[in-house]
Amino acid sequence: MSPLNRQQLDQIRDERREEIKQAALKVFARRGYTGTKTSLIAKEASISEGLIYRYFNSKKEVFITLIQELMEEARREIGRVQHLPGTPFEQIRNLTENMLDENSKYAFMLIERARKDDDVPEKVIQIFEQLPTNVLIEPLVPIFVKGQKAGEFSSGEPRKLLTWYFTIVNSLLTQEQGDEEYGLPDVDVLMRILAK
Repeated sequence: MSPLNRQQLDQIRDERREEIKQAALKVFARRGYTGTKTSLIAKEASISEGLIYRYFNSKKEVFITLIQELMEEARREIGRVQHLPGTPFEQIRNLTENMLDENSKYAFMLIERARKDDDVPEKVIQIFEQLPTNVLIEPLVPIFVKGQKAGEFSSGEPRKLLTWYFTIVNSLLTQEQGDEEYGLPDVDVLMRILAK
């Protein structure tokens, strides 16, 4: 068996780092920054706790890295909504569906929890100051206005309605799912909030 070349080693390193980030995402989303220990991340990733420190200097570094990447991805995702096929209603529905998707919900849970928590690293506060919630709502306003003109969305101030809508969706995502008898509502139930 030949030794691994540099490219293979880099690929293994990138994959391991991604596994750690995905495990950390779930744990931070459920427990918050203060309630998360690296031992919990290691357990979620099925690795030794020491292995985390081969890829990250600290829990703080993992958390900041996740928030930076998630905020950039959220910005890209929202920017893509206008290019999705379908009516404005279908475009906003698709975004909502993605938010509630099993693979995405932890990202939105973590962002919402980190925005509300007082005990996050200063760097995270700075990231949120650079990308406030209204920056993420703004690209959706023209889509919403177009949908209002087409009779798909209820009348009213678009920014206000979108802010209320995503506040509701984010609030649902941050609930403790194990305590909920009924789980998350269906996307179509949520979309009735905006529908005319």
